[in-house]
Amino acid sequence: MSAELLDAIFGKVFWKNDLLERQNDSGNFTSTLFMREPGQFRLLQPIWDLRIGYEKYVHSPLFPIVISVSFYFSCMIPFMIVDLCGQHWRWIQKYKIQTDRVVGWPAVRNAIIQTTWNHLLFILPVSVAQWVWTPDTPLPTIAPGLWEFCWQQYAALAIFDMEYFIWHFLHHKIRFLYRHIHSVHHHYSSPNAWVTQYLHPYELITVGIFTTTSPWWFAAHPLTQWSFMQFSIIVSVDDHIGYDLPFLPHNWMPFWGGSIKHDMHHQKPLSNFQPFFNWWDRLFGTECPGQRAGGYRPKAMLDWEKKQTEEASGADPGQYGFDEPIMESKHY
Repeated sequence: MSAELLDAIFGKVFWKNDLLERQNDSGNFTSTLFMREPGQFRLLQPIWDLRIGYEKYVHSPLFPIVISVSFYFSCMIPFMIVDLCGQHWRWIQKYKIQTDRVVGWPAVRNAIIQTTWNHLLFILPVSVAQWVWTPDTPLPTIAPGLWEFCWQQYAALAIFDMEYFIWHFLHHKIRFLYRHIHSVHHHYSSPNAWVTQYLHPYELITVGIFTTTSPWWFAAHPLTQWSFMQFSIIVSVDDHIGYDLPFLPHNWMPFWGGSIKHDMHHQKPLSNFQPFFNWWDRLFGTECPGQRAGGYRPKAMLDWEKKQTEEASGADPGQYGFDEPIMESKHY
């Protein structure tokens, strides 16, 4: 579809004469809905142009933090309603992974308190410091290309996934790190959406650094960086919802871990260290097939458990098994 046809279709909807009909210095180019500079057609331009008139807010270092925190808390609400009010809703409960575990208000309240505490005591001061000492974000005139916008986010997710896999593996294998940092997250052996950021402050800040810096490898456009932050929130929440919903990526992407793999990690904490994908777990032999909707345990999982039992029978008694986390207290 040509640029002229797209402008004709959408121009009347988004058209802002005072902003769009601007000529360049030579006087022979008029910017249109999808093209701000000669030869720079961008499908995402109408979205990027929403910043016009609000630049003093959008270029602030606080902007991506505010939208990310707001988006995260908004993602919690529908799943919290399902967990607390929908325990007898057959249409959704048939997709629950751990059918014998009920998410109650004490578990949700505890996670909300910890999450709020972390944001007020740690994220807020870091945000203020970033606002004071970090320069404003440069805002280019043109939007990123659609292909660039998409592949850079998936590439950044792969980088984050590798970084967290290493961090996660070490914080399970080194007892000191597990006891004092990562064990906080494993208070929940049956996760719910609020567990996504139920973390030790050091882990929360580390995750924030990984999320912020992963798109930097590609000198990504601000729109791409901000979109990636929301994308990473979505897939992180997916990991912790406790449901094997049919439209989730693990049902149609063979290299995706998702909720079934991370839910199994909370049950068997020495497996499935990757947060999103599964290739590093497969390479290093730490992948565990996931339990499915309705508590169904596929043959691959039963075979995996049988193999782990056989190996554990000949292991050093001082070692711990895949279903025995180091010094973990399962509160929920």
